[in-house]
Amino acid sequence: MKARPLSPHASLEQYKKQAKDLLKACISLDAGAIRALAAQWFNAYAYQEVETQARLQGVAVSQQLRESIQREELDRIEKSIRASKLSKPDPKLADAQFFVARVHGFESWPKFAKQVQVLQLGNSQSARFEAAADAIISGDIQTLERLLHNDPQLVFARSQRTHNSPLLHYVAANGIEDFRQKTPRNIVEIAKVLLDAGADVNAESNAYDGGCTALGLAATSAHPERAGVQDALVQTLLEHGAVMDKPGIGGNRRTILEACLANGRGKAAKFLASRGARLTLETAAGAGRLDVVETFFREDGSLEPTAAKEQVQRGFLWACMYGRHDVVEFLLQHGADLRDQANMGATGLHWAVGSGHFSIIELLLKRGAPLEEINKWGGTVLEHGGWAFVNGDPDIDFVSIFEMLLAAGAKIQDGWLAWLNKQEGRPAATKARIAEVLRRYGAVT
Repeated sequence: MKARPLSPHASLEQYKKQAKDLLKACISLDAGAIRALAAQWFNAYAYQEVETQARLQGVAVSQQLRESIQREELDRIEKSIRASKLSKPDPKLADAQFFVARVHGFESWPKFAKQVQVLQLGNSQSARFEAAADAIISGDIQTLERLLHNDPQLVFARSQRTHNSPLLHYVAANGIEDFRQKTPRNIVEIAKVLLDAGADVNAESNAYDGGCTALGLAATSAHPERAGVQDALVQTLLEHGAVMDKPGIGGNRRTILEACLANGRGKAAKFLASRGARLTLETAAGAGRLDVVETFFREDGSLEPTAAKEQVQRGFLWACMYGRHDVVEFLLQHGADLRDQANMGATGLHWAVGSGHFSIIELLLKRGAPLEEINKWGGTVLEHGGWAFVNGDPDIDFVSIFEMLLAAGAKIQDGWLAWLNKQEGRPAATKARIAEVLRRYGAVT
């Protein structure tokens, strides 16, 4: 969840002043005043987040990138203010206080105010909870063990923020306040410390419509995967009795495999499938389990009653996204449609291009996959590839992908070279090679 950290030194009076300043800016109807206030909130913490975002994206932190991220953050804060009751006629101080509370992840001003006051006391359980959460995300086992030893009930305590998570959920780096979504290398050992102290492995939080558990959040989280510890963390939770097949544990009322696929965690979906998670035709396809996919079809190629045609199409799209070549080929032979987006936002070719799956791109092009279909964001397949080049995996060879698409007849829209030149964070040599390919197929400055 998007939330600002509480300052360790700020008093309740300072937050009250912040709310009064916000109300004054909104009453003034001065866009500049609101923007200036948003800029004040974009403090040193936010600049640290710029560094974190850039590192996760695998890009260099240039001044232009800093300014771009700052602009986006200021736009977000300003948009949030304008979407709140503060934009209505005659806003009240209570509206400004509510906004300040929500910005920090609390559901009301009274709860926020109480937390600020309690933390200032220093030795409350809330203060110990915050210290334990910090120890978890920093990998400080010694501090965590000391806190749990001194207060055995701490392992059952919950965050006072809206998500209401217990400490165990912090090992997932998901569904909690965003500034604590970090995964130290020793997170598996930290999880074991919490579980050995009595943490309920199936405790639920309010994150993502409620019902989320540590397992569901860990399996759908990008941070453990990037740290290379996701499988070990998930396995540890399973060994301590985590339930896999209760709907909603990964968020938004989905099954855990549906949630993994919807959140870009194809590896976790495959791992959980290998550990016995219940599979449908759709999730089996996304997890790459052709052996299971085949069981949903009769010998004549028709569907078994346990599956639906929509699952064929959605499973096909997941398989394109996650590089399950044999599943893609099988489902194309059993009714999958090259154009149908199945309410997932894009065609199979869009997803294969964005994820860099060369063999699937070649297969789909040979089968006549359309190049100029528009995804829900308004992009053709080539434009989808352009977005992925800037925002996706930096190790994908998009030069070769663009070459494949253009050779197959993809159209180049005006302004591509100018757009490419503006992109920060990708190697100049790679951009030059892409520009050469674009020019060869007709792009002009």
